[in-house]
Amino acid sequence: MNHPTDTTDDLHGTEGIAGTAPAEDPAGERGGEGGLWAVVARREIFAKLSDKSFLIGSVVMLGLIIGLIALQVVLESRTTSHEVAVSDPAAVALVESADALAAERDEDVVLEVREVSGDGARDLVADDDVDGWLHRTGDGSWELVTKDVADRSLEQLLAEVVRESAMAANADAAGTSLDELTAGADLATAQVSGDAAESEFRGLLGFAFAFLFYVASIMFGMTIAQSIVEEKQSRIVEMIAAAVPLRQLLAGKVLGNTALAFGQMVLYVAVAMVGLSFTEYADLVPAFSGEVGWFLVFFVVGFLALACLWAVAGALASRIEDLQSTSAPLTILLVVMFLGSAFLDGRWATLASYVPPVSAIVMPQRLVEGTAAWWEPVAALALLVAAAGALVLVGERIYRRALLQTGGKLSLRQAWRLEG
Repeated sequence: MNHPTDTTDDLHGTEGIAGTAPAEDPAGERGGEGGLWAVVARREIFAKLSDKSFLIGSVVMLGLIIGLIALQVVLESRTTSHEVAVSDPAAVALVESADALAAERDEDVVLEVREVSGDGARDLVADDDVDGWLHRTGDGSWELVTKDVADRSLEQLLAEVVRESAMAANADAAGTSLDELTAGADLATAQVSGDAAESEFRGLLGFAFAFLFYVASIMFGMTIAQSIVEEKQSRIVEMIAAAVPLRQLLAGKVLGNTALAFGQMVLYVAVAMVGLSFTEYADLVPAFSGEVGWFLVFFVVGFLALACLWAVAGALASRIEDLQSTSAPLTILLVVMFLGSAFLDGRWATLASYVPPVSAIVMPQRLVEGTAAWWEPVAALALLVAAAGALVLVGERIYRRALLQTGGKLSLRQAWRLEG
């Protein structure tokens, strides 16, 4: 959380600033060559980097990313072993065939045979000594007995070899062979582009882009709004406004938090991509570096536009309690953007990828999916930049007019009509 009193101290400590000029300075030349916005931006960054809750939250998010990737690695390397009790040679052959089938398909499943008498097999299952008991029933069919719900992979493997065994026996009785009987019955799958693993990776990366944009926008946006309303509620904003032109104050807050959000996003993405290089997707990671770069560009422009709106939400509120209602439209917008990125497809996804600020999420996803031509992200980015510029101008006007109004919560219409 930002500390308004620290910001004021920094500004009053700048030579020739405090109490020497009116609040508005269109030229923006006070405060040194870089302008006072740079002072505010630096203070926003340093205050955030010294905030324990921010640091803890960042570490937790990094831990979550690393943990999910580590879980993927563990699941890939883990082999599940199933011990199946059998009571006759035919059952032994079926379990061995199922184990060979799993190895042929490169499934991480191993089936082991445990020969027992029929009377003791059910007790072994009940005591969890074996995972199942495969035996013939009275009508000659096969049954798998398990203590609880059967493991899906075990059930599917045994069901397939039982079916093939029965079909082979029936084919032999009919004077033909299993190959002749099942000729043309297999369905193969193929993709026009990529393969199953690549498609899975595209979906994972697209979802990660949307999720990270949503989380960062909520977290840093709320920080901006809370900082502003706290300064209003404590009346410190009046002292700050006497030292800093409100345009530069807004610019400093927005640019400082945008720089922090962008830096954090670069860190998260870098850790995630390095981690994915240790999974089954390792060969795919380098091929999507361009899409990752586009996401970071769209993120920083999209966040910059939304950051001004978060500043407006803070300026409209007079107390922390007001912030929930003034920021509700922004929160709803971000939820709609996140859900839209998950459920829109086809022409609707194409249309949304050009509509700011939704395009900040959807266009990078389309790039990951490979459905966007080279010129489309350029056009979408140009539209997003134009929209961000318009939102900055509108947000700056409302911010300047509402910031010093401490008599109660303002609506957008009320703030717009105030004299600047």
